[in-house]
Amino acid sequence: MALDNQSPEVFGQTPWQTVGPFFHGALPWTGGPDLVGASDLDDAIEIVGRVFDADGAPVPDALIEIWQANAAGRYHSEADPRVDLSLDATFIGFGRSSTAEDGAFRFRTVRPGAVPGPGNSLQAPHIAVGVLGRGLLKRLVTRIYFAGEPLNGADPILALVPAARQVTLLASPETPGVWRFDIHLAGARETVFFDV
Repeated sequence: MALDNQSPEVFGQTPWQTVGPFFHGALPWTGGPDLVGASDLDDAIEIVGRVFDADGAPVPDALIEIWQANAAGRYHSEADPRVDLSLDATFIGFGRSSTAEDGAFRFRTVRPGAVPGPGNSLQAPHIAVGVLGRGLLKRLVTRIYFAGEPLNGADPILALVPAARQVTLLASPETPGVWRFDIHLAGARETVFFDV
């Protein structure tokens, strides 16, 4: 008898699965959420936040990744040809943090400088964010902008987001040197995610 004539009951069905939850142990990154390390950067800041699901419950097993330029606006990459801008030897611009039981994450980094944008425009200082977690079949991509940044009004990517939804992309100052950015995966306060 050919296999295609067999019913699923004979062989059983492969159970449906989503990504994870395996992030806490499976994807370690040297430095983890600390992009600054032992360097004495005067402009070090912390990004703190929590990840919430559609019901407003914390997500304890998500993984947050960030990628950003340094304070001068230069990426730690050979693809960034702007050699006239300084490059910090100890700042690589990439970090990874898993969430705690209460959905909390924290990064120690620098406030990035402005970077070139489409059509010779200038993008406001921002941090690219990737979110992975249970129930997500692909990475969610968003950005962190900084509330009160004068360049936000002219940022070509932020301008693509309806004005009423831009607040979901803004980190707010919590205490000196600490910025809060919560991520809502769905629901009334859903963070804006980009198709990339």
